[in-house]
Amino acid sequence: MRTLNVELAERSYPIRIGGGLLTDSGLLLPYVKSRRVAVITNDVVGPLYLRGFVDGLKARGLTVTEIVLPDGEAHKDWETLNTIFDGLLSSRCDRGTTLIALGGGVVGDMVGFAAATYQRGVPFIQVPTTLLSQVDSSVGGKTAINHPLGKNMIGAFYQPRLVLADTSVLNTLPDRELRAGLAEVIKYGLIRDLPFLEWIEANVERLLARDAEALAEAVERSCRNKAEVVAADETEQGVRATLNLGHTFGHAIETGLGYGTWLHGEAVAAGAIMAADLSRRLGWLSDSDVERIRSIHERAGLPVKGAPLGVDRYLELMAHDKKVADGTLRLVLLKAVGEAVVTAEASQHDIRATIEACC
Repeated sequence: MRTLNVELAERSYPIRIGGGLLTDSGLLLPYVKSRRVAVITNDVVGPLYLRGFVDGLKARGLTVTEIVLPDGEAHKDWETLNTIFDGLLSSRCDRGTTLIALGGGVVGDMVGFAAATYQRGVPFIQVPTTLLSQVDSSVGGKTAINHPLGKNMIGAFYQPRLVLADTSVLNTLPDRELRAGLAEVIKYGLIRDLPFLEWIEANVERLLARDAEALAEAVERSCRNKAEVVAADETEQGVRATLNLGHTFGHAIETGLGYGTWLHGEAVAAGAIMAADLSRRLGWLSDSDVERIRSIHERAGLPVKGAPLGVDRYLELMAHDKKVADGTLRLVLLKAVGEAVVTAEASQHDIRATIEACC
């Protein structure tokens, strides 16, 4: 088992990474506030892992409420969030109840938001079951639901007490979901960790083949990058925004096509190519840099072209991005491969040209 820490003073917490951790319920006990927990999962993960996970908790003397949500980004909304509240209230869960998110990024985001708001705040634990959630969304305390006008527009910063990433569950992950998770892995190399990008380039086939050692290494190095950024800027006032490379374009794709049509990682991959193209237009990247970025995404089986929404529709959706300040769109671009910046320097002309060229 590998252990990292997210350093946030009195709200610091560990990330534990390794195979078979899901069956060791004792790892969770120090982070459970009382003897009562609520495990929230979805109808895909539940049949695979819920019974054994809950039985392990009960064997430790815990009282467990189970809540099963519908799967998918299309259900990351008020109605599904209310399903969590219905389950908590009908089971008379109190402020001492610890919520446990057993699932991917959608489950983790919604459970975190529910924990932040149920009775004005209850503790929660992340048990991510997809590669994308293990390397990104389970760490850092971003919680949210979607709105028809924009992705993740309603939420809160609320940190978990523990992240428990069992890499062995990735063996049951569909290939498409695995590839989508690699988009966020690649992102860390592009924005701040060039040696990691070089490692990914050398090991992408091992990752796609689900080599256990390679996956554990990718999860640990991704989480280490995420933890360092979150510790420096918890509420995204500065450097944490660089973690959104490709997300402004990608969120436009997800919203424009309808949530769940493209997986989040697929949209981020296409968005990263668009960000690279725009960085080239600003004179920051060379043609060979852009081709390098395109190549690693292509080798990972990810989209390298954006959805054909039309330039005006992209710009309309991007105007709802959370990085818009005083009406000015700011984008995460690359000064160099391995160095991201948040900038408003890109002209409307160049942004339109990038969308036309990449979609």
